[in-house]
Amino acid sequence: MWQSLAVLGLLAALVSARTVPIFPPLSHDLVNYVNKLNTTWKAGFNFNNADISYVKKLSGTYPHGPKLPPRVEFAGDLDLPDSFDSRKQWPNCPTISQIRDQGSCGSCWALAAAEAISDRICIHTHGKVSVEISAEDLLSCGGLEYGMGCKRGSISKAWKFWVDKGVVTGGLYGSHVGCRPYSIKPCEHHTNGSRPPCPDELEETPKCTQQCEAGYSPEYQQDKHYGLKAYSIPTSEEEIMAEIYKNGPVEGGFTVYDDFFMYKSGVYQHVSGKQHECHAIRILGWGVEDSTPYWLVANSWNTDWGDNGYFKILRGKDHCEIESWVVAGIPWTGQY
Repeated sequence: MWQSLAVLGLLAALVSARTVPIFPPLSHDLVNYVNKLNTTWKAGFNFNNADISYVKKLSGTYPHGPKLPPRVEFAGDLDLPDSFDSRKQWPNCPTISQIRDQGSCGSCWALAAAEAISDRICIHTHGKVSVEISAEDLLSCGGLEYGMGCKRGSISKAWKFWVDKGVVTGGLYGSHVGCRPYSIKPCEHHTNGSRPPCPDELEETPKCTQQCEAGYSPEYQQDKHYGLKAYSIPTSEEEIMAEIYKNGPVEGGFTVYDDFFMYKSGVYQHVSGKQHECHAIRILGWGVEDSTPYWLVANSWNTDWGDNGYFKILRGKDHCEIESWVVAGIPWTGQY
């Protein structure tokens, strides 16, 4: 009996594999296939002269680890709009409109967390406190308990680190904003632009130097910002919408396929290519485009990628597990 079931399972897997055609990653054939489908999105070239072995390392999260405690469901008490954009809802919080660049480091898990935490500090202090939380601090000082630096990290543990240890401020590379700005320089992953070329391998994880850069005040320990609580959001379209609507952008993770690297516009749905690692991102809102519901998402591969650094992905179907691994938290406003 078990042998028959195994054969049936193998046949099902083979049929499934045939229904999703495979083209060389980052290729003209893949772009042409997606665009000829006339699906809900358009493909194009984001990565020039890059090797897929390097590109896939930019997706550096493992969401399938221990989850944070779930928060209480409250979507039923809210009248949610058909579309919502955190950038428009909280225009006095400039970090919401910021696209960061992780450089040659699998630090998406730390950047997306730092971005959403920055947004929420501003939102929950009604615009009185606007800071850029340091992705560098999350990336380098968590150790094995909270992440693996440039190699990979856990989105849940990034938020737990904020609650347990606190995170200092720090802006973009070369900005000299905050205590510990990002030290990994931007590079030209994508188009032939003004940035230097990316190295063939990922950068080493920055060292955990528990001190601020020269000339910055206050000192490291006094610059820490803490979370009051961190939690997971139920795998529910309405609950994720309610969380963003009430508390601000969230961090999520999703499964990446070859075709996602080629995204340019529209509402992404996986149609071709092999599966790679999971990628962490920041979800800002939602809407509907040509009858297709979507999540509005900020990536961390600089503004040359996709739609000026953003993308939309199918909403309400847990597509690529986009609704399965959403986390967030509330800042401790008493420190302000």
